[in-house]
Order: sequence, then C-alpha cells, then structure tokens
Amino acid sequence: MIWRGSMPALYGSVNIEKELFYSSYIQTYIQRDVRDLAKVGDETSFLRFLKAAAARTGSLLNISDLARDADVAPNTAKSWLSILETSGIIYLLQPYHTNVSKRLIKSPKLYFFDTGLCSYLTGWSSPETLESGAMSGNVLETWILIEILKSYWHNGIKENFFFYRDKDTKEIDLLIVKDGHIYPFEFKKSSSPRKDHIKNFHLTDKLDLPAGDGALICLCDNYFPLSESITAIPAEYI
Repeated sequence: MIWRGSMPALYGSVNIEKELFYSSYIQTYIQRDVRDLAKVGDETSFLRFLKAAAARTGSLLNISDLARDADVAPNTAKSWLSILETSGIIYLLQPYHTNVSKRLIKSPKLYFFDTGLCSYLTGWSSPETLESGAMSGNVLETWILIEILKSYWHNGIKENFFFYRDKDTKEIDLLIVKDGHIYPFEFKKSSSPRKDHIKNFHLTDKLDLPAGDGALICLCDNYFPLSESITAIPAEYI
C-alpha cells in the first residue's frame, strides 16, 4: 500500500499499472500545472528537482543541498518548493518554537503527500526493494504522518502539527498541540517497541505547554503500553 500510493485512479481499476500511471501523472503535472500555470520553462530541470525533493522525504529541508543536487539556484529551489507545496505534492512540517528554548532549529521537514509518487520518483521498483532499501524508514515516517494529517483534514479539522529538533539533533517526530497540551509521537520501523525509542519525550519538559499522552507508532502487531502515558500503536491501525 505504501509503495503503490493512494491516488484514487489506481484503485478505480485493478488493470492500471503503477509505473504507467505515475509516468503519465508526472508528464501531465509538469506540462499543465507547472509549465502553464507556474511558468516554469525548463521541464527537465524541474523533473530533476522533483526527484531530488522526493529523495528527501521525511528529512530536514536544506535548501542549499537540494538546489545543489538539482543543479538549480537556491532562489529557484525556493520558488519550485512553493509550487510543490501549493499544488499538494509536498507538506512542510514546521518546528515547534518557544521563547524558552532558543536552540531549536528553524528549517521545516519535507514530506511527500503520496508515497507511491515518491517511490516512483526515487526508482523503487517493488514493495520489497523499497522496504529493504535505504529510504524505507523515511518513507514509512512519511506515510504515517500524512495518514494522520489526512484524518484531520477529512474531518474538517485544522491540524496544529509540529516537530521538535534541537542543535544536538535530538528529535521528536510529531508534536500535536491541542487544548493547551502537547502530545508527542515517534515513528519507528520496528516491530519491537522499546522505551529507548521514546527517550526524547522528556524534552517536552522544556516547552511552554504541559505534555499529554504520547505514542510510538511502529510495526508492532498490537497496542503495547510503554509507560503510564505512552502507548505503542501498530502503524496499520491508523
């Protein structure tokens, strides 16, 4: 499911080949939306940029590195990222800021909305190669975050999502702020939940709101309590 993606047309007919569908999708997207609406002249460069962005799903956004790998100017990369965000290709998760904690970095994390499109752009030819490949953890994280996000949007709820990461690279994958509390979530490609997977949850003590119950979303088979306030949740349940 993660490899194939969630484009409605792929589920409308079992006869549609994923490779053919995404090839046509990219061609249409670039020719119609990007070239005609956004006035991007160099389609080859934009496709190279799109692939470079896909390779960074679930990662901290570094405009300079992205621009270098795509062989475009940083200002061009910023402009094209805006196009991807506006057209619903990517989601930028912002870091959580407080006045107390001044060591937080300011760059967002980049996520592709559709993991099928992402796996197509990055060249994973099967679910097995994706699962065993170098991007598997990032793609799983992407899928989990976007599924949670979609559950909010489908219910007409505006998300209040952030992530935590400091200059010591200590990170919490997702903070959901609701009713004056911060709820921490960690995503792991592991079938064996452990307390060390949530070792950074104590960092919420530095923030300006009290922490609520949290969760580790992973590949376990059933709910599993890690503490009085933290539960391991199977990714398939979301």
